[in-house]
Amino acid sequence: MRRRARALLVTLVVALAAILPSTPAVAGTVQDYPEFPYPPTTYSEPYRGQFHFSSQAGWMNDPNGLVYANGLYHFFYQHNPHGLAWDTMHWGHATSPDLVHWTQKPMALEPGVHPGTLFSGGGVVDKDDTSGLRTGSLDPIVVFSNTDGVSVYYSNDNGRTFQAYDKGRKVIDIPAESRDPKVFWDAARHRWTMVVWSSQGGNGVNIYTSPNLLDWTFASRFAAPWLFECPDLYPLDLDGRAGRQKWVLTSASSQYVVGSFDGRTFTTDWTQPQQMDLGTTYAGGSFYAAETFTGTPDGRTVQMAWQGGNYGSTWTGNATFPAALALVTTPDGPRVTRTPVAELESLASDSRTWKNRTLDAAKKGNLLADVKADTYELTAQFDVNGATATQFGFDLHLRSDGSADRRVVYDTKAQTLQGKPLRPRNGKVTMRILVDRGQLEIFADGGLYSLSDNASFDSSADSQGIGLFAAGGKVTLDSATFTRLNTSWGTAQSTLLSNLKGPWHASGGAWSDTSGGKRVSASGDAFYLSAGSAGDAVYQGDITLDSARAGGLTFRANAAGVGYTTNIDTSGVVKLWRPGKDIATYATPVAAGSTHHLKVQTTGSRIRVWLDNGADPVIDATDDTYPSGVFGANVYNGTATVQNLNTGSGGFVTFAATRWTQRGGTWTVEPDGLHGRSAQDAFCLSDRTGTDFTYQGDLTVTNGTAAGLTFRADPDGAGYTANIDTSGVVKLWRPGRDIATFRTTVVEGRTYHLKVQTTGSRIRVWLGDGADPVIDATDDTYTDGVFGVNGFAAGTVVQNLAVG
Repeated sequence: MRRRARALLVTLVVALAAILPSTPAVAGTVQDYPEFPYPPTTYSEPYRGQFHFSSQAGWMNDPNGLVYANGLYHFFYQHNPHGLAWDTMHWGHATSPDLVHWTQKPMALEPGVHPGTLFSGGGVVDKDDTSGLRTGSLDPIVVFSNTDGVSVYYSNDNGRTFQAYDKGRKVIDIPAESRDPKVFWDAARHRWTMVVWSSQGGNGVNIYTSPNLLDWTFASRFAAPWLFECPDLYPLDLDGRAGRQKWVLTSASSQYVVGSFDGRTFTTDWTQPQQMDLGTTYAGGSFYAAETFTGTPDGRTVQMAWQGGNYGSTWTGNATFPAALALVTTPDGPRVTRTPVAELESLASDSRTWKNRTLDAAKKGNLLADVKADTYELTAQFDVNGATATQFGFDLHLRSDGSADRRVVYDTKAQTLQGKPLRPRNGKVTMRILVDRGQLEIFADGGLYSLSDNASFDSSADSQGIGLFAAGGKVTLDSATFTRLNTSWGTAQSTLLSNLKGPWHASGGAWSDTSGGKRVSASGDAFYLSAGSAGDAVYQGDITLDSARAGGLTFRANAAGVGYTTNIDTSGVVKLWRPGKDIATYATPVAAGSTHHLKVQTTGSRIRVWLDNGADPVIDATDDTYPSGVFGANVYNGTATVQNLNTGSGGFVTFAATRWTQRGGTWTVEPDGLHGRSAQDAFCLSDRTGTDFTYQGDLTVTNGTAAGLTFRADPDGAGYTANIDTSGVVKLWRPGRDIATFRTTVVEGRTYHLKVQTTGSRIRVWLGDGADPVIDATDDTYTDGVFGVNGFAAGTVVQNLAVG
C-alpha cells in the first residue's frame, strides 16, 4: 500500500475506525514468527464472502506476490492483522490448490522480523535457481517490497517462512518516492524484468532487468499521468493466437494500455488508457491494485484485486474472485477481457435453466419465484431486437414485500448495464452475475464488460429471493441459468503441519488454529482425525499440555477415534491405551505447560513408543484389537496443542540419549530436524554427558540471531556453547564471557555445519568442511556435562548431531 494515502482512502479508514473496534497495530518478534493472531471463525458471519477471499481477521488491501509454487497458488496481501484499519503493514498469506478454496496461513512478512517498509510488491518462483537462493528441494518463492527502492525476501519452505536477502539491503535505490515492484520472467530474452512505480518527473514506472533477481540494471522509464501505483506488465496473445503477442501495462485504478515490449522499453500508440473494470477504482473502492499471478501451471494470466468496501466485526476488505484475462480484437482496437476462472464450477450444486420466455411488464409474476439462494451465479441472454421494455434485469436478495438489496438493470435506450456502456452484440445482451454475501461481480459481452462491486446482502431466509423483471414493455429471454454456489472455506489446515491426508475432522472438543498448531479445549476425550490410514507405520508428533490432563497420538482408529492412543499424562506417565484397557504405562514427570515429542511404531500386533527423541522405546507392548485405521490426535480434559503430526521415519537425527529436556523456548520435531523458537537463550538438552569428545551438527537460523551446540553443561544449560550468529560471527561462549569469536557471514535460512573438539581445557571449533579450526581457545570453567543445543532470539533448526 502507500505512504501517501489518497483522500478517499483516508476517509474510508477514518470512517471504519469510528464504527469498528480496533486494537493498536504491532510489529512481530522472531519467537512468534510466523505469527497467526486470528480468532477462530467459521467464515459464516453476515456479509463475509463465501467464495471471495477475505482475511480471517484484520485489515487487508492490495494483493501482493501472487504466484503458483510447489503445487499451490499463493495469495499474499497487504495486511494489518491487529486491527480493522490500515496500519503497520504486514504481508498476509493464503494458499489454494485451485484458486477457489483458500486457506488462511500464518504471516509471511512481519515488521520487527523483516527489515524494510513492507508495502506492496510482486513475487516469482525461481525454478531454475537463477538467484542461488535455493537451499532445499522446493523452488524458492522470491518476493519484492520496500519503498524508495526495492528489497528482496525469499522462502525455501513454500512460503511458510521468509528471509531478507542481504539483511534487507535495497537491490535497487530510487532517489524519489517509489513502491510496488512487480517482477516477471521475460522468456524471450531469458531474464527477469521489473516494473516499479516512482514519482520521478510525475507518475510512471521504471523498468529494470536482471539475470538473477538480485542484480538489477535500469532499462527505461515509461511515464504517464494515469500510471499511479501498483503497476503490472504482462503479455497476452491477441485473440489467443500464438505469434500475435501484445503487452498490457496497467495501473492501480485498472487503467491500461496495450503496446509492445522489446525487453527494455515499453511503447504504445494509445493516447488514452482504457478501463479494465467499471467499479469504483480508487483506493478503498471496489476494484483497486489488481495483480496477476506468475508461474501458473497452464499459462493463464489470472488477476485478483482489492475490494475495500466489505467489512464485518472482525475483518475489513476482500479480494475479487480470480479472473482469467485475454486480449481480443474489437472495432475499437484490442481490448482486455476478464472471465471468472473455470474452477468456480467446483462450488456448483443445484442448477436450473429457463429458455425462450417473454418478459412482460404488464403481466405479474416472477419466473424465478420459487428460487431461494444466498450465494449463487446467474447467466442470462436477452434478445433486444424488437424489445419494447425500457429496462430489464434481476432483483437480488428479493423480499416478500417486493424490496431487494440490489437491482441489476439494463437500460435499452441508453444501452447501459448498471449505468455503464454495453452495446448489444448481434441484437443480444448477455450477462453473468456472481452474488456473494458482500460482493457483486457482473461480466458481460464475453468479458469486455467487467464491474466489481461490494454489497451488503441480507442473508436471512426472507431475503433470499431472486427477481427477473422487465419494465415498460416486453423483452425476450433466450435463456437464463441459476447455479447455487457452496462455500469455499474450511477445506485445508491453516497451522497444523502434517503429511497426513485430509480432510481432517473433529470428534469432540473445540479445535482451533494457533501459531503453535491445532489447539483444543476439551471436556473429556477429544479427537482430531485425518483421512490418512495404515496398519504398520511410524507416526510421530508434538504435544503441548496447557490445562489438559493428557494429550497424545491416536492411530489405527475409526472415524470416532476408537483405536489406539499413546499419550503423555500429567499424573506422571506415558500411556498406551485403547477403549477399555490401559495396555502399558511408563512413569516419568509430565508437567503442565510442557511440550513433548511422541513417536510410535506399529508392526503387526507389536506397538512401541518413544518419548522426547530418546534412543530406546519407553513402551514395547503387544495388542491385536485394531489391525489398521486412521491417524489423529487426542486430548483429554482441558486445553492442549498438537503439531507436526507426520508419518515416516523423518525427524530429529541425533546421537543416542535416553531423553531430551527443554529449558526455555519451544522445541518441536519436524521431518527436517529439531525446530526451536525463543525470545532469549533457550536450550534443548540431552541426558548424555561427556568430558573430552568431538561433537558436531548442522545448524540453521531461520530468522533471528543465533543457533549453537551446547556441551559440558548442567541440566539448565550452563556450560559452553559454540554458535553461528547472524551478526556475522562464529562464537564460543559461556555464561558471563565470550571466549572467542571468528568473523564470517552467517545468512538466515542457510545451514552451517559446526564441529567442536574438547581436550582438557582446550576447545576447538570448525566451520563447514574447513581443515583448520576457526576457533582454538582454552577455558577450564566446565570440565564435563551434558550435550544439547541452543537458540538465542531466533527460530532455529538443528539436525544430524553426532558425538564421538
